[in-house]
Amino acid sequence: MFLFQHTPDSEPGSLSYLLYCVGQGKAIAVDVHTSEVDLYLEKAAQKGVTISHVVDTHVHADHFTGGLELAKRAGGEYCLFKDSPAQCDFTPLADGQVIKAGNVHAQVLHTPGHTEDSICLLVTDKSRCDEPWFLVSGHTLFVGSVGRPDLRGREQEMVEKLYDSIHNKLLVLPDYMEILPGAQAGSVCGAGISGKPVSTIGFEKRHNPTLSMSREDFKKTVLGAMLPYPEGMDKIIAFNANPAFK
Repeated sequence: MFLFQHTPDSEPGSLSYLLYCVGQGKAIAVDVHTSEVDLYLEKAAQKGVTISHVVDTHVHADHFTGGLELAKRAGGEYCLFKDSPAQCDFTPLADGQVIKAGNVHAQVLHTPGHTEDSICLLVTDKSRCDEPWFLVSGHTLFVGSVGRPDLRGREQEMVEKLYDSIHNKLLVLPDYMEILPGAQAGSVCGAGISGKPVSTIGFEKRHNPTLSMSREDFKKTVLGAMLPYPEGMDKIIAFNANPAFK
C-alpha cells in the first residue's frame, strides 16, 4: 500500500489522502477539496491506479468538497455515511463496513460529535497483515486536539457524542495505531491542533490533554475553546450538501 497525504494551498490547515494499491490498481481518496481534483487524477494516473472510492468523512463546513466531482471524473463511487444530510447521489456507508481497494481495506467507524455524520477509517494493508495499521481520523480526533462540536448547533448534545466516540471507538484501539487526521494547525475545526500531521493513539493518550479528562471537564474545556466560525460557512455547507449543483 502507498499513502499520499496532501495539504491544499487554498486551505493550509486541511489534509486529504490517497490510499492506493499499485499491485491491483485501486485507490481510495479521502476529503479532497475542489482545488485538488486535478491533482488527485494526475497522481492516480502517475501511479497507474483507478480511484474506485472517494470518501468525505463528513459534510464539511470549512472547505468546498471536490469529492463528487472527483468520483464522477474517476468513475468511482462517492461515499458518505448513510445518514449524511447530503442531497446528492452517494454510496451510503454503514458503521463497520469495509471499503476495499485491492489490498487496501478501510473499515468505517461512525464517530458522531464534530458532526452527526462524522466517520473515521481504520485502514489495513492486506499485503502485509490482517491487522489495522492506521486511522484516518477525519475531524473527530486531531494531533493534540479534538474536533469542535458546535458547527451545526446542538453543541451540548454533540460534545457528549464526541466524548463517547473518542473513548468508545478510538481510544480502545492499540497504542501503536497511527493517526492521520483531517486537519493540522491553521484549521478552525479544532482548538490547539498540532502542526505535525501524524501521531499515534498511545502518544495522544499521554500528551493530548483533553483525552485524559473526565466527561464533565472534557465538555467544559472543549466548549470553552470555540474558535470563530469558518468564513462563508453557510455557503460551504450548502454546497457540500449538494455539490451536484454549483
